[in-house]
Amino acid sequence: MFPQCKFSREFLHPRYWLTWFGLGVLWLWVQLPYPVLCFLGTRIGAMARPFLKRRESIARKNLELCFPQHSAEEREKMIAENFRSLGMALVETGMAWFWPDSRVRKWFDVEGLDNLKRAQMQNRGVMVVGVHFMSLELGGRVMGLCQPMMAYLSST
Repeated sequence: MFPQCKFSREFLHPRYWLTWFGLGVLWLWVQLPYPVLCFLGTRIGAMARPFLKRRESIARKNLELCFPQHSAEEREKMIAENFRSLGMALVETGMAWFWPDSRVRKWFDVEGLDNLKRAQMQNRGVMVVGVHFMSLELGGRVMGLCQPMMAYLSST
């Protein structure tokens, strides 16, 4: 279905060294115990907020439009929680990429899989539709462990 990806020596060029370094740090980071990852992920997200002013202003405007009934203080709490989730999304991306299947299975449960299996036994096609939260990579990995499938993201 997809062509086999092959490593290219071009990726060893110095312009990619920062990327390789970042991937190495992420790999090392996700070797930590999951509860530690949760703690660190939320803290990294909170610490990233001052550096992501544009993302913060977009979140603020979206919340003003969607939740005009909430006070500015309540919306600020939502923004703070969103940034904590953003930090966890980085951690969860590393988990999706680097954790072995056994470790992923240990920490995650999928509910409603019986509905999918029942439809398949009846030879009915199934399209599983989900929403794009920050953990799309990990959600696709977990579902792929339950059933051969592909996670796809479309901006349209």
